[in-house]
Amino acid sequence: MDICPVILSGGSGTRLWPLSREHYPKQLLALTGKRTLLQETAHRLDGISTILPPIIVCNEEHRFLVAEQLREVDIKPSSIILEPAGRNTAPALTLAAMSLLEQGIDPVMLVMPADHVISDVSAFQDVVRDGVNLALQGRLVTFGIVPDYPATGYGYIKQGKDNSVSAFVEKPDLQTAQSYVETGNYFWNSGLFMLKASVWMEELHRFRPDIATTIEKAFKEGKADQDFFRAEQEIFKQCPSDSIDYAVMERTDLASVLPMDAGWSDIGAWSSLWEVSERDSSGNVLSGDAIAHNTQDTMVVAQHRVVAAVGLNNMIVVETPDAVLVCHKEHSQDVKEIVNRLKEGDRSEHQMHRKVYRPWGTYEGVDVGERFQVKRLTVKPGASLSLQSHTQRAEHWVVVRGIAKVTRGEEIIELSENQSTYIPIGMKHRLENPGTIPLEIIEVQSGSYLGEDDIVRYDDIYDRVTEK
Repeated sequence: MDICPVILSGGSGTRLWPLSREHYPKQLLALTGKRTLLQETAHRLDGISTILPPIIVCNEEHRFLVAEQLREVDIKPSSIILEPAGRNTAPALTLAAMSLLEQGIDPVMLVMPADHVISDVSAFQDVVRDGVNLALQGRLVTFGIVPDYPATGYGYIKQGKDNSVSAFVEKPDLQTAQSYVETGNYFWNSGLFMLKASVWMEELHRFRPDIATTIEKAFKEGKADQDFFRAEQEIFKQCPSDSIDYAVMERTDLASVLPMDAGWSDIGAWSSLWEVSERDSSGNVLSGDAIAHNTQDTMVVAQHRVVAAVGLNNMIVVETPDAVLVCHKEHSQDVKEIVNRLKEGDRSEHQMHRKVYRPWGTYEGVDVGERFQVKRLTVKPGASLSLQSHTQRAEHWVVVRGIAKVTRGEEIIELSENQSTYIPIGMKHRLENPGTIPLEIIEVQSGSYLGEDDIVRYDDIYDRVTEK
């Protein structure tokens, strides 16, 4: 029986700020190795012969990043389905199920969040093989993580007879969690599932027909767009928000749970990342240009400059070009409150890094002041920015590496290193890289308003013409 991996990549990872941002969340970061969490998830079933190309369900904002990361590790998904808005995991899974059923196939779906770590892939694949047999019998299978301590940050699943689910329980207090661990038949709720597409749709219609009918309509009214599939935006936004657990798993009498001991972590906080990372003899995790003295059980991440830790114990220190986090490991779950404060203050640090990724490359803020800002643009070989204009700013471009093909109004010019051009307010313009190496540009913007929303697009190979 074929297995179709369904990778849910819609999370924002606020507890891993400042590395994880709204526009570049934790699943797109390489936190435990050279590959990103998304890339690791996509390769988690390597070696199993009956695997179909995966379906990815992701946020509209992340579509090009997701596609590029999969391309980098030679994964060709059968579909990248775009969510117009966040509506939790039940609608996301329904889009994937609809995609399969519309193709006339009904495989077992292996539903995996894109931001989990599983260190023992062989043990994971063994449990997956057991799950296939149950799913083929019409069961909705979830995997329960064998607990190695009384965690209060996870929900638990109680196993009944013949692998049936006896109960789902919410996050317990410490005393209750201790009793769960001692009984031996309570497991952490992993958020991993195996089930046939048709069985999911039947049970969803049974328990949440409002979600089922709305998503069916949004899918049927959706359309293909380059390598992506877009659900119909307005219909999708009318869909209630609910999780796979609440919508179906806690209500159905078809739920089964299989214990799994495979080095699983959802990396729900900095303390979780410390636990799954390689530590030195003092229990420290040091990344980047980090130096520690008389420091124990601490994580120091240095991205932009040297960071020195002296006399620390059980601390988290994370430095990025635009933000620094310092917190005690025991309070790492509370980092999300800092993100909320940034949102309330109408700041941008919760949304994006100083380096911002675009389908054509990246741009990075260098300096900003009254009526001006300076950026470094890197354009990939063969890539092109949209044909656009700005109503409130002018731009000066200086080529520092590579060759630039520049459209300025009706003229097209080529610039090489140390050459420059000027784009007046309101002029249509485009920047392209016709070369074989990355094009690097220093851009100086000047004007009364310098926001990224001052863009009118007339033509764009990435279909962003309608964006403002």
